[in-house]
Order: sequence, then structure tokens, then C-alpha cells
Amino acid sequence: MEITIISRYTAKPSSSSLQHLKPHKLSLFDQLTPATYVPLVFFYPSSSLTTNLSQTLIHLKTSLCETLTLYYPFSGRTKNNLYIYDFDAGVPYLEARVNCRLPEFHKLQETQLLNDLLPFLPFQKETDHSDLLPLLACQINVFACGGLAISVSMSHKIFDGDTGNAFLKTWASIFRGARDDIIHPNLSQASLFFPPRDPLPQNYLDLMDSLWFKGSNYVSKRFVFDAKSIATLRARSTSENVPKPTRVEILTSFIWKHAMAASRALSSGPSPKTSIVVQAVNMRPRMNSQMRSDTVMIGNLFWWAVAAADASEADAHDLRDLVNLIKESIKGFDSEYLESLQGEDGGFGTISEFCNQIEAMLSSETPDIYAFTSWVGFFKQVDFGWGRPFSIGAMGKVGPAFRNLTVFVERQWDRGIEAWVNLEENQMALLEKDPQFLAFASPSPGISSM
Repeated sequence: MEITIISRYTAKPSSSSLQHLKPHKLSLFDQLTPATYVPLVFFYPSSSLTTNLSQTLIHLKTSLCETLTLYYPFSGRTKNNLYIYDFDAGVPYLEARVNCRLPEFHKLQETQLLNDLLPFLPFQKETDHSDLLPLLACQINVFACGGLAISVSMSHKIFDGDTGNAFLKTWASIFRGARDDIIHPNLSQASLFFPPRDPLPQNYLDLMDSLWFKGSNYVSKRFVFDAKSIATLRARSTSENVPKPTRVEILTSFIWKHAMAASRALSSGPSPKTSIVVQAVNMRPRMNSQMRSDTVMIGNLFWWAVAAADASEADAHDLRDLVNLIKESIKGFDSEYLESLQGEDGGFGTISEFCNQIEAMLSSETPDIYAFTSWVGFFKQVDFGWGRPFSIGAMGKVGPAFRNLTVFVERQWDRGIEAWVNLEENQMALLEKDPQFLAFASPSPGISSM
């Protein structure tokens, strides 16, 4: 497969009056989140496209510029990890030709090929001149059959799942002329509730860096859990404590259980490592009524729920037990805890306590850490007028320094869920041979119905 870049452009807000606006303040959670690029690729088959291709490409560009007028911080650059300014700096926008048909691309079943469709490599450790890095980049890929892959690289410095979902749905709504579906962003509320810290202690930034990035050989694979498999696992996960586990809680526990087993099998020490799950928890729906907004609060409004288990007892860990551990860790994100995160002093005190606890834990041992984030409920409605995307790509080959991360993405045409799993190579090799895991997880199934 060959991809040829045929056009490079810098997309900027269509309004020329934005330079008079004040810089956009980052929130404390933005400050603590690294400027690594989150990838997303939306695939649209040629059969769904209803307009002339050249007109489509032009309109994608102009509608992006109009969207950036509403979401103007995404066109700027960060400064000193405190704010975003220079809203005229712009968004790299590329157009590319792919010398194969879209169905042929999907049959290749190699997740690392997604990297070629992206403007920036996914989940790299971006350390050099981070203030100069774009916060967003787009690449429009045209396949030989006329199908499209619309790809974005979103900097985690300002984008979380809800933020990306609002922006992309608005771009799609403006493109198709559905003005009533535009999602207007709330650009100020996050930094009002969770103000930035100046200066932010360097040891906290170093801690976050060590939690996000660890040098190793990583492999990214896509596993599909169909509705029947999820229903069977639900029956094994239900308990008196958790009578109605969510699909994400079930699959998080299932993958964690088998990752622990792989780690234990590879362990050569006298006692296996502690195994830790960190889950990204969206704080917006958990806020009290005074904190909620009719518009979408922009920025990183998530934090980590932490659960721990003894990897030496991986076989003994019942799925119900792990689901209960995960449920309990998420329960801590109640309105009282979220209120403790607010304000310049109180909020920073709560975050300091969290960071100090993690630092103390890491100083005494080197645990296995598995991160999970769910995009279930996000991105299904990115409809440019051609219907939902046929499929969504969530992760190519990540950089050499990252972490064990699983991203859950809802299937577009059924109740199944895709787990895009990034795992250290030796653990992935065992996971792919684990018959109890493969009884429910289908590795990289081909897409043949296009």
C-alpha cells in the first residue's frame, strides 16, 4: 500500500477577529496531561458518498475552518503549560491518495497501517519544543475506489474523548448544513472550576510522564467482543455487590485478568508484581447541578480511578471480584470528591494527595500498570451526510515509549465492542495464545461486507 500526499494546507478559523481574544487558560488537568497525539480514523465507503469528490474535498476544508471559529483554541499553540494563544497559527491539513481500495485495506488486518493515514504518529512522547506543536491535525485520505478515511491527530493537552466528540460532530454538522446539531463549546468553565497552577511542581509532571510513558517493545492489536460473548461474560460478572455491571466494566476486568496471567507466566522474580488498573473517568456526568453546563466543557475533564490486585493470584481472581474492584474505584468519583478538586488551593491539595500516594507506591515497587479508556458512546454520530462511518480506527503502532493501554470503541453495526489493546510484546504474545481469552475475543477479524 502506498500513500501519496497531494496537498498541504494550514486551516485557520474563518473569522479574522479572534486575535483580539484573551489567551485560553488551561485547567489543572490539562497541565497534568502530556501533549501526545490521540489518533482517530473514520472510514466512509464510496457507496455512501453522494457528492462530487472534488467538491467534497473543498467543503471539508472550508467547514473545518468554520468549525475552528467556534473551537478557536484548537488552532492555537500552548505557552508554558499555562494557556493557549496565537489562534492564527492554524491546523495542519493534508490530502492524500491511497493506491488501494478501501475493502482491500481492511482485509490487510494490520493495525500499524493506520499510522500511514494519520498526520502525526499516535501516542508518541512529544518532548521537543512542545509549545510549537499543533493541537490538532487532519488528513483526508482518498482510496482508489473513491472511499474516504478522515483522520485526526488530537493533542491530549486539550482533547479528551468528550472534547474530541463535540468538535468532530460539529465539523460534520457544519459540513452537511445541519446547524441545529452544532455543539457549542464552553471554553472557560474548566479552568474556572479547576484553575491552573503556576508553578506546577516539576515532580508531579515527572510522575505523570512516568505513568504515561515507559520504554518497551509494544504491540497494538484489535480484538472484537460480539454481543453474545459480552452477554456470557456478563453472566459471569454479575454479583450481589454489582448486579448490573456495564459492558466496559466487564471487558476491563476480563482483559485485566488475562493480562495479569500473562505477566505472572513471564515473571522470574520470587513474587509477581502488583497489578494496577487505571481507568479514565469522565467527570462531566458526575458533576453536581451547579457545575454542569448546557454546552460541552472543553478540555481534559477526566481523571484516573485506580484499582490494584495481586498478580500472583491471577487464576484465583474471579471475574466478579475484579468487576467489584473496578466498580468501587469508580464510585469514588462522586460529587463530594469532584467538589474537593475545585478551586486553586483545595483542588490542588486533592491532586497533591493523589500524586504523593502514587509516588510512594512507585518508590517501593514497580507494578504492572494497565490503563483503560472507553470511547463507547462517542464518535458514532460523526456523520458528514454519508451516514455513520463504516468503521473507526483507534490506534496504530504507538511510539517506543508508551504504556499498556486499551481503548474501547463501539462497533458501528451491532452491539459488539472493539478493544484496541496496546501491550508489551511478550505479554501480547501470550495473550494471543490464551484459549480462555480467545474463547470470547476475536483477534483482528476482517471486514468483508463493504
